Amino acid sequence: MSSSYLILATFAMAAVTFVTRALPALIPKKLLDTPWLHRLNESLPLSVMVLLILTSLSYQNLSATTGMHSAELHLLMAQIGALLLVLLVYHISRQLLVSMVVGIAAINGLLWLFTQFLG
Repeated sequence: MSSSYLILATFAMAAVTFVTRALPALIPKKLLDTPWLHRLNESLPLSVMVLLILTSLSYQNLSATTGMHSAELHLLMAQIGALLLVLLVYHISRQLLVSMVVGIAAINGLLWLFTQFLG
């Protein structure tokens, strides 16, 4: 990755963060109290976390000839399993931190299981 790409990405993230933090101060309070905005606010952290996880899935080294015993396939299956578990735990608990801890534990546990039993 080039350094100009990283600098541009950093500034883009900073601009998005600034706009999203400043926007509530510019929007009338009556609009901020609408039910749909509260629902959006509740689901936004999980949506961001899911997007980050989906963009980091390890599928680049997979091909049609990848076998069930390959480490790359084990990693992808563990990532997908952990993501599903995170979604389930968040749906039940509505606690982002608990979901993240479960996801970290799940990916490590699933990697261990796949390594032990599949290969």
